[in-house]
Amino acid sequence: MSELFSMSGKNVVITGGAGYLGSAVVRELLAHGARVAVADLVPLEIDSAGEKLINVKCDMACAGSIRDMYAEVKRVFGRIDVLINCAAYGAGYGPAGTVGNMSDEDWATGIDGTAGIAFRCTREIIPYFEETGCGNIVHYSSMYGMLSPDPSIYGTSGQNNPCNYGSGKAAILQFARYCAGHLADKNIRVNCVTPGAFPNPAKLPPEEFIRNLENKIMLKRIGKPEEIVGATVFLASEASRYMTGANIVVDGGWSSW
Repeated sequence: MSELFSMSGKNVVITGGAGYLGSAVVRELLAHGARVAVADLVPLEIDSAGEKLINVKCDMACAGSIRDMYAEVKRVFGRIDVLINCAAYGAGYGPAGTVGNMSDEDWATGIDGTAGIAFRCTREIIPYFEETGCGNIVHYSSMYGMLSPDPSIYGTSGQNNPCNYGSGKAAILQFARYCAGHLADKNIRVNCVTPGAFPNPAKLPPEEFIRNLENKIMLKRIGKPEEIVGATVFLASEASRYMTGANIVVDGGWSSW
């Protein structure tokens, strides 16, 4: 393994680390030598991880829960070097997710479950990074934070993307740029990874919907979880030490048409 991408000696918090993409990132971080704290509502079990992996239950809607999570990670690991923010929650999927039908409550929940998480997790980790004199934050955005969903690919699949999701993910991109500029004097880097189409097969997306997605992608296929980890480990490691305020898009070419 090249030392350039080594995570040996690094302590990483990953929110949403038990999820579809987050769990793949956790495995790769461990393979690169990191100690990883999974901050999620459910644990991630990896038998081979040993003491390099801890699970800390955390409610990302609650600032107090985030504070408690960071304190527990600090207690166990001694310090925190990297935050990877994969967690998200939302509301307003299906017919309720359209601009004409979405309620104020669903709108607010979706924005809070994207941009709100990024804000709370960033605010609460700053003291830990100030203590060590440096820090590294990697937020997850979405291709729908860069461009609009194409309604024609969704049809009657029920997979249509609600209007608050992309709006919140777009806010994360701007929030990351803002923080990159305003936290640089604290030696804190802030970057984004933007995934394209990575539908979770456990949610049983219809085959027609998947075909429609693939036809929008230059590489003509959806992404696999292991294909998001390279960009994430790169930004989490010292290989990207001269990068801040950047956004790496991993979408099979979707946004380059």
